[in-house]
Amino acid sequence: MVRKSGYRFSEKTMLNEEARAIDTVRTIGQTEAAGRNAIRGALALALSSLLSGCLTTETVPGPDIDVPPKYRAAAVKPHAALPAPDWWRGFRSRELTTLVERAQLANLDIAAAVARIEQADAQTRIAGAPLLPAINFDGVAQRARAGGAESNRFSAVLNASYEIDFWGKNRAALRSAEFTAVASRFDREVIVLSTVSTVINTYFQVLAAQDRLRIARSNVDAATRILKVYQDRIGVGTASGLDIAQQESLVAQQRAAIPPLDQQLRQNIATLAVLLGDAPARVTVRGGSLTGIVAQRVSPGLPSDLLLQRPDIREAEVQLAAANASVESARAALFPSISLTGSGGYVSTALNTLFLPASAVYSVAGSLSQPLFDGFRLLSQLDLQKGRRTELLQLYRKAILSGFGDVERALIAVQDLAEQERLQTEAVATARRAYELSETQLRTGTIDITTVLNTQRTLFAEQDQLVIVRLTRLQAIVSLFQAVGGGWVLPDEIASDRGRRAALRAKKDAR
Repeated sequence: MVRKSGYRFSEKTMLNEEARAIDTVRTIGQTEAAGRNAIRGALALALSSLLSGCLTTETVPGPDIDVPPKYRAAAVKPHAALPAPDWWRGFRSRELTTLVERAQLANLDIAAAVARIEQADAQTRIAGAPLLPAINFDGVAQRARAGGAESNRFSAVLNASYEIDFWGKNRAALRSAEFTAVASRFDREVIVLSTVSTVINTYFQVLAAQDRLRIARSNVDAATRILKVYQDRIGVGTASGLDIAQQESLVAQQRAAIPPLDQQLRQNIATLAVLLGDAPARVTVRGGSLTGIVAQRVSPGLPSDLLLQRPDIREAEVQLAAANASVESARAALFPSISLTGSGGYVSTALNTLFLPASAVYSVAGSLSQPLFDGFRLLSQLDLQKGRRTELLQLYRKAILSGFGDVERALIAVQDLAEQERLQTEAVATARRAYELSETQLRTGTIDITTVLNTQRTLFAEQDQLVIVRLTRLQAIVSLFQAVGGGWVLPDEIASDRGRRAALRAKKDAR
């Protein structure tokens, strides 16, 4: 059982809420007439001894998850900075926004998920077909010869059949199909969120590769400048060949770092192209720098909100509901099936008299079929659906726990990486000051080559590491957005408060 802010969320209530949110899910389970209930009760009583032990209604256990009142790593109050539905705009990159919106329209994984929705909707219509009568038309024109005599026979007949769904077998199958259709929509949301996150992370990798390339080329220039100083000094005897060889080695190392970074840049652009559903040759990414990306603040809100926000959790709970409906359908299959059939039309030996009243024929029949022994096929089918339901219940529990774990890990990463980036920035500043001092002392001849080499290597490594830390922090922020289920629809009170503040700012700007 899941508890949220004083409200009690059972599996059934959450699933009904989600089912109502989907337009394609029709209202099911209409109240039946009293006469039908009486017939059902009488038949169930008559067959109770035959089917005892097979048809007992079960109570499906809930996920039994004790939802914590808050996230351990959360440092702000709930709903302090809820992500907007278009949360990627908060990174303040116009090119990134364009790429995300393009991926949402053209990504092939998303297109495949949409196709699966269409399949699930069609399967729902197929599952609902047994609840309606089946009507066929047969038209026959026959000419026969026997013993030298010829005869004609013409017929036009409508045949109808209908299975009375007393035990709810077909309705349960329809509910299972409808829940599966709902799950297919949540599956699309999962893929959309994953695709958007991958596009953003890949774009950040492009920016990081561009930053690292700029740093590597700047380092080559700096190392070459130092090499020029040694080359000038060797002519006056204040530098040795060893000094020049060591500096040349450092220049070569920095130059060797450029091709792998260029490879990463171009390969990430190719990856972006695939995510956009286009050929790499037709995709151009301008890029820029990670320093131009705004690191957003994210507050995940109450932990119980996650159960209604993350599409994978919602998909898991709807799949559990579909499995429960399948169990009901398999159990109802053990009851007898009652069918009505009828036909009506016209039969005549002459076409011109085919539709006269005297040529009319009809037939009506009812049948009851009760499986007695089928090699335990129906009982095994029931056990199969029960096992499937138990499996999905455990997967539902796992999805909830995984969701909480994802948020906690992302919160920890965002907090610690922010501190690491701050410290790494200080390390770069310190290394730069040491390098500038060593270069100054080198020109005055008061420092040795070993110290100069160490300050160069330290600065080059710290600069590169700062870009990596900044990239990792931004990716952790994206992971947090993904962990909380993407963008949130703001509560009314927060939306109205933000609206008032926006209006005040607009009024102030107008002045």
